[in-house]
Amino acid sequence: MVAVLSRYDDVLVLRPTGGDDFPEIAWGDAFFYFSPDGQVPPGQPFATVVTKDYPHEPAWRTRAGDLRVNLHVGTAAFADLLGHAPGEGSGPEPTAVDVVMAHPVYGELGWICVVNPERTSPVVADQLLVAYQGARRRHERRHR
Repeated sequence: MVAVLSRYDDVLVLRPTGGDDFPEIAWGDAFFYFSPDGQVPPGQPFATVVTKDYPHEPAWRTRAGDLRVNLHVGTAAFADLLGHAPGEGSGPEPTAVDVVMAHPVYGELGWICVVNPERTSPVVADQLLVAYQGARRRHERRHR
């Protein structure tokens, strides 16, 4: 994912580790922002890679080494991928592996996720561009 995003301009990657100012729960995960000035912008990242269950989310990890890619693709891309609008329909269990699904908490806001993408890697790469472009547009609207 980092290799795909490195092709795009103005992507800030945060990788919290022990000893920095980020909460321990974030250590080992990666957070991706559109940031022309290299500073963490207000709001959520447009993509994340997480390696652990977070509080207030359904458990999804079934074995050590699992990771989940989370992408904010927006309403239209979400509907194209999943065949229904965010907040509608039902999907697989949060533990489903290598399946594009609604994020278990942020799906209603146009977020998708994939646990351990392999077969779905091309879809994830395509949707990284969608998420990046959306973050770029939001930044440009805020800074007009």
